[in-house]
Amino acid sequence: MALKCVPIFCSQKPQSLPEIPALGYSRGRLVLDLRPIRLECCALGASAQSAICLVEDEKPGAKTSPTGKIDKDGNTISRGFHKDLNLLPKPLSKTDLSPFPDDGSNVRVAFQGISGAYGEDAALKAYPNCETVPCDQFEAAFNAVELWLVDKAVLPIENSVGGSLHRNYDLLLRHRLHIVREVLLVVNHCLLALPGVEKQEVKRVLSHPQALAQCEMALTKMGIIRVSADDSAGAAKIVASSGRRDMGAIASARAAALYGLDILAEKVQDEDDNVTRYLVLTREPIIPGTDRLYKTSIVFTLEEGPGMLFKALAVFSLRGINLSKIESRPQKGRPLRVVDDSNKGSAKYFDYLFYIDFEASMAEKRAQNALEHLQEYARFLRVLGCYPMDEVL
Repeated sequence: MALKCVPIFCSQKPQSLPEIPALGYSRGRLVLDLRPIRLECCALGASAQSAICLVEDEKPGAKTSPTGKIDKDGNTISRGFHKDLNLLPKPLSKTDLSPFPDDGSNVRVAFQGISGAYGEDAALKAYPNCETVPCDQFEAAFNAVELWLVDKAVLPIENSVGGSLHRNYDLLLRHRLHIVREVLLVVNHCLLALPGVEKQEVKRVLSHPQALAQCEMALTKMGIIRVSADDSAGAAKIVASSGRRDMGAIASARAAALYGLDILAEKVQDEDDNVTRYLVLTREPIIPGTDRLYKTSIVFTLEEGPGMLFKALAVFSLRGINLSKIESRPQKGRPLRVVDDSNKGSAKYFDYLFYIDFEASMAEKRAQNALEHLQEYARFLRVLGCYPMDEVL
């Protein structure tokens, strides 16, 4: 039987899709091309996010068998059994049906930054043999997955010292990707400088704003000026190419090795236990199970009325489901909500989106019942992903 890709055409007149920026490579980095590309409708369904291929016979109506071939009239000609039974096809195993090997071989994973960034460390922790693809910005990593340039994206969502990365929460809602895994990465911020430079010679350091915020007190004690950069590994590369002995960078030990810098101090962060939580995003969700501990991430908005947030959270408590994360973000299109409809100076307050992580699998009936109950109070509800919980190693 042969496999053929059969195009599927719209029954209606094709409609133009919105213009989107193109992605490409520039000096080994994935970048956005701001020149618009127009895409035409190719009969994608409401939930379709991948190419669709149909399987059909080499000849319609023809019959075949593992031990025969087809003549020109479509009849099967017997060839007898194989003498060597080891040559017969083996049944497919669970590993054969897995779309990606556990070690990440043949998998392309996007991250924000350049080689040596903490995002690349997280990608390699999740998929040790993957091909990492650097992206200039977080949104470029989302677009890279949606445009089939990569298989997955690994992006930070919160840090134990610096808190939540609000930009990525907003991008989770803007894009239609699914969370399939979380990665907890222990972060060791190092003070890097050119070979032979002493710590007291460094007068200013470069790094990502989040990394600088996590080392604020330590850098203040050293009397070092902080300068923001696009990412920590990029800061290390700038220091390596600058030749300046008074300039340093806050980055990982792997970045120091990649760019030939010395490590003047390790664990420069204000808190020794510094962990960043990353999310792995793909075009399609995984099928949740109950064989291990799972976490589910959702986002919703609530109807107006007193006690609505209390009622929304109670649907999980009533079923013994633990909430591990609650994050609220003002709605972009509707930031304010009117409290009083009178004409005497109506009071207004923010209208929020609520992001919640709860410790249960969507395969469990209690989780399904909780979300069904939540819909009674929510104006909008979306499941961002259900995925296995990670551990700090």
